[in-house]
Amino acid sequence: MIAKRNLLKSAACALAILAAGTLGAGSVEAQTTFKMALGDAAGGTQDAAGKKFAEELGSLTDGQVKVQMFHNGQLGSEQDTVNDAAMGLLDFSVLAINNITPFSPTVGVLTLPYMMLSLDDAVKLTQGEIGQQLVENTIEDAGVRIIAWSYAGFRVLSNSKHPVKTVEDLQDLVIRVPKNEIMIATYQSWGNNPTPMAWSETFAALQQGVVDGQDTPYITIYAMNFQEVQKYITELRYLFLLEPIVISEQIFQEQSEDVQQAILDAGKAATEYSAQYLTETEASIKQKLTDAGMQIDEPADDEKAFIDAATNAVWPQFYDSVGGKEKVDEALTALGRESPVKE
Repeated sequence: MIAKRNLLKSAACALAILAAGTLGAGSVEAQTTFKMALGDAAGGTQDAAGKKFAEELGSLTDGQVKVQMFHNGQLGSEQDTVNDAAMGLLDFSVLAINNITPFSPTVGVLTLPYMMLSLDDAVKLTQGEIGQQLVENTIEDAGVRIIAWSYAGFRVLSNSKHPVKTVEDLQDLVIRVPKNEIMIATYQSWGNNPTPMAWSETFAALQQGVVDGQDTPYITIYAMNFQEVQKYITELRYLFLLEPIVISEQIFQEQSEDVQQAILDAGKAATEYSAQYLTETEASIKQKLTDAGMQIDEPADDEKAFIDAATNAVWPQFYDSVGGKEKVDEALTALGRESPVKE
């Protein structure tokens, strides 16, 4: 069945290549439409980046290459979309970076707790030499190519039971986390036993009380209507969430040089727009959540207890999987910082 689907996919792509071969001359006679999977609902950072990419790609190809977006995991879980793209069964996916890590472990350097402390840090790592290395690793390891980085902001902790200001406040909460070893280990370093769960199951689990809380950025909380089932937010900024747009490497290589370049250029535009979107949108979303009745707290002691526990327990545990301690040090050097880990 998969072989048959691949044959059909290849045939469709061959037609697209023939149609797009003269993009630069403006004489394309046929259109092609790519499918893009998104884990989140419309109105979030994934949606904003995906729309900008689609708009730019259409413009660069005189409207002959289009993108059809499928929100809320309609095409499968975020990790499923990586598999499908690797096999050439899906064109594009927009997903949380932690859902690429199981397929390309070195990307995990971007999910180490407290690695990135600002949007500026995220931009430096993704758009510099580190980011290019991770793009190449992901092509080789996972069969998908990162063509844009969307910036979703820091993951903040929400829950339905009580305010969380200290590590001790976490102990009685059941927290949903992605099926990601680094994020699981981070909560364990705080003495919590988190519940790994697919993103598509999270709202229902919160609504039914299967789990008490989760962590995602403000814009995602609002886009997913978590304010309906959560009361308290803690600005636990342990992870700056990146949501790359990836394309199946198989599909990418099947395109003409003109289409490939248009995809890369559209990805660059989407990356730049995403940083702007986050800067312009996050504060107003935070206010909307407060107006909806959510209580927002800061961790006590400037997060020191959270930072010390997570960096000292988690970073050494994952040095090997992310490419070695030297790769972590390379990322820190790019950010002008020293390691927070106590040797």
